[in-house]
Amino acid sequence: MKDLFNKIYKDKGPLGKWADQAEGYFVFPKLEGEISNRMKFQGKEVITWSVNDYLGLANHPEVRKVDAEAGAKYGSAYPMGARMMSGHTHLHEQLQTELAEFVSKEAAYLLNFGYQGMVSTIDALVGKNDVIVYDVDAHACIIDGVRLHMGKRFTYKHNDVESIEKNLKRAEKIAEQTGGGILLISEGVFGMRGEQGRLKEIVALKKKYNFRLFVDDAHGFGTLGKTGAGAGEEQGVQDDIDVYFATFAKSMASTGAFIAADQEVIDYLKYNLRSQMFAKSLQMQLVEGALKRLDMLKTMPELKEKLWVNVDALQNGLRERGFDIGTTQSCVTPVYLKGSIPEAMALVKDLRENHGVFCSIVVYPVIPKGLILLRLIPTASHTLKDVEETLDAFGAIRERLENGTYKRMSAAVAASMGE
Repeated sequence: MKDLFNKIYKDKGPLGKWADQAEGYFVFPKLEGEISNRMKFQGKEVITWSVNDYLGLANHPEVRKVDAEAGAKYGSAYPMGARMMSGHTHLHEQLQTELAEFVSKEAAYLLNFGYQGMVSTIDALVGKNDVIVYDVDAHACIIDGVRLHMGKRFTYKHNDVESIEKNLKRAEKIAEQTGGGILLISEGVFGMRGEQGRLKEIVALKKKYNFRLFVDDAHGFGTLGKTGAGAGEEQGVQDDIDVYFATFAKSMASTGAFIAADQEVIDYLKYNLRSQMFAKSLQMQLVEGALKRLDMLKTMPELKEKLWVNVDALQNGLRERGFDIGTTQSCVTPVYLKGSIPEAMALVKDLRENHGVFCSIVVYPVIPKGLILLRLIPTASHTLKDVEETLDAFGAIRERLENGTYKRMSAAVAASMGE
């Protein structure tokens, strides 16, 4: 019999094998200072494009004031216990009511964390006789939730309506045999590509197939739609989303999440969501802070307007300079390049050290081998000067990509890894 840890000693995984070269710089980097458009990295100021603070609320003085006052009033523990036992308050109820109204649903329920809440919601919605149909590019929290499912599950090609319909047909045959139902899961905005889910087309398929639609709108909430209610509002199908999910970790610049649906669905979920039934309630400081943030989403449209000025300037500028940013329809700004992981390291180091531009790097296995994805997240805190300096930096790296600079710089790294 083998030692359980043998695999750990022999194979660190596709990302872990780069730890000696990458940790502390390319992965697990330490950004310092107040969350803002410019922060410190290894003692140098950098333009920060890796923080999901879309509306610039993280260090907004009104938000910090409410957070501080709530912390002083309640501390960081209250309320103690799970919601069902001793952790329920009128402010939790108030936040749920206001969130439901904001996203045009009958009811909502708070979740302690987005990732945990997504996994648990999928688990609660389906049983072994039900079938799940979901996008192949779904976020890891969706994939982990689907893994808990004891029944059949099918992936469809990313945002491919023909593939969606094909898999709905397969799901229908299974569900007819088992007596179960079908749950279709999409994202409102796909966090790597920036594309919106094909919600309008998916909703149209309800005329032909009997399924319920669950949408993870983490990146759409607060950034899309006339009021900021997300991708469903943007596409005119918010009422047709059966279960709506969003997190506080992006536009709300906080911790927590929520689900929203018809009252009867929420009543069922709050009595069956294991991650909430057996976990401590969302602390009061976060609840009061979320109420303030939600009020600002509703009453300060200029935040979203400023965000989109920066988004348009950055994305248009990158396209004009010949960069491939795919078909993003959101604030998420991917820049697709060809190259190896060592080349990606050399490129990102150049951006940070020589141009003061800090953006995230995404490589295999998140995207196919041979591709590099630089992911930029514009926020309302950025300025047009930030955009201009960043576009100048990308102009410089484009020239170095074309003349093979990064390929030469990466040779030493690749050799040390036996690549």
